Amino acid sequence: MISLSSFQIKAQQDTTIKKTTITAAVLSNSNVSYYGQSTNEKLPYILVNATLRLPSGLYFSVGSYKLLNYGSGLSETDLGLGFDHDFNDKLNLGAAYTHSFFPANSPLLRAANDNNLNFSATYALPYFKSAFSIDYSFGEQNDVFLSLTNSKEITLGSFFNEKNLFYIEPALELVAGTMNFYKTYTITKGKRDQSKGKAATFPGNSGSSTISTTNVESSSFNLLSYNFKLPLSFSRANYVAELNYQFSVLGPKAQEELKKQQSYFGVAFYYQF
Repeated sequence: MISLSSFQIKAQQDTTIKKTTITAAVLSNSNVSYYGQSTNEKLPYILVNATLRLPSGLYFSVGSYKLLNYGSGLSETDLGLGFDHDFNDKLNLGAAYTHSFFPANSPLLRAANDNNLNFSATYALPYFKSAFSIDYSFGEQNDVFLSLTNSKEITLGSFFNEKNLFYIEPALELVAGTMNFYKTYTITKGKRDQSKGKAATFPGNSGSSTISTTNVESSSFNLLSYNFKLPLSFSRANYVAELNYQFSVLGPKAQEELKKQQSYFGVAFYYQF
């Protein structure tokens, strides 16, 4: 899942100057990650996003996903509104709301909840940056996610002049939350399988075509995933180009249809007007 805060960070390369900016972003990845979780269906995608940020800290965002191996139209469209504020050079607090539009029988885990409220806090410690995030996702289901990320930006060097920088920002993220979204995923997957003439299979029914989710333990709050992220970025004037890698390991109570370990490879390009 791509959050509004990721665009916000890329858009503000020079935080000493407050001005209205528009940031355009194009991203592609080898698979969809929903808080470090992926299904057995591999879903590579491309994402296009635009974010308008005002000097006050208010920002608006619109984005669209296209799964490269599923369907002919758009796979998801997002509209977002957010606000954040730097209280000093160490502490930033933010809040955002996103509404998403999905086609019928979407293969995405997050399709169960088309609304998301996010509250975040970032604090710069002497040797690393720590970020805490709370997400409340609601729609057909209701889920809560807590994320704690510790990261360290390391400058690798400059290219021709000091404004052309190569840097990495390794990060370790822990995510805990509920899994009510999984109920909707199993139902929509069963409908897709049945439309293809396959038997709908769900945890506990061993190939039965009856759609049932009674064995899905999803309402309890558990550790969902451990995520290691390693982006390599090149920043020059108004744009950032990025190669990124993520390795995710799921918690001990992961659902049967979710991959226990997963690597993600991606590229991204951000341009600020």
